[in-house]
Amino acid sequence: MTFIQPITLNANGIVLTPLDHHHEAGLREAAADGELWNIRVTSVPAPGETDAYIEKALEMRRLGTRFAFAVIEEATGTVLGSTSYHDILPEVKRVEIGYTWYAQRAQRTHINTTCKLMLMTHAFETLNCNIVGWRTDNFNFASQRAIERLGAKKDGVIRGNSLRRDGTIRDTVMYSLSNGEWPEVRAHLQYLLNRPL
Repeated sequence: MTFIQPITLNANGIVLTPLDHHHEAGLREAAADGELWNIRVTSVPAPGETDAYIEKALEMRRLGTRFAFAVIEEATGTVLGSTSYHDILPEVKRVEIGYTWYAQRAQRTHINTTCKLMLMTHAFETLNCNIVGWRTDNFNFASQRAIERLGAKKDGVIRGNSLRRDGTIRDTVMYSLSNGEWPEVRAHLQYLLNRPL
């Protein structure tokens, strides 16, 4: 049995549903909001690459190494971006959360915190994970700040371990959160989401 079964998660007006080809047009529009493919340190699909991006995610799902979700605004059905479980290690009950990007209009809102809370809750409380991890480009400072705001601990830097889309070699900053740390982090994220604006 596959460690991560297809599931739809829902909270605070945001739905995470398994990414599929019928999300292609919405994903393309989300990427176009801010021309996100031009950001050097992300993996957002460029125009004309969205279908291949989805197909690669589906192939990784079949292999059991990644499970991608479309991020959808519940009220309108609008696709806002994508996020995934990846580097899935069932034998040690570890997943990472990544491949995350949102349309520019959805950035710096409650959406990222909501998505991460849903994914961490599912990982720790349904999949019984021991560790949830994150990784990001050493120059993606916004991503590092966002991961640290979630309560994750910085594990270190893996130097020269992957290529960016422009062909340069990146260093990767690694973060993680343990099952024992989860209750306090969950309480803090719920507090942040429940604060009056």
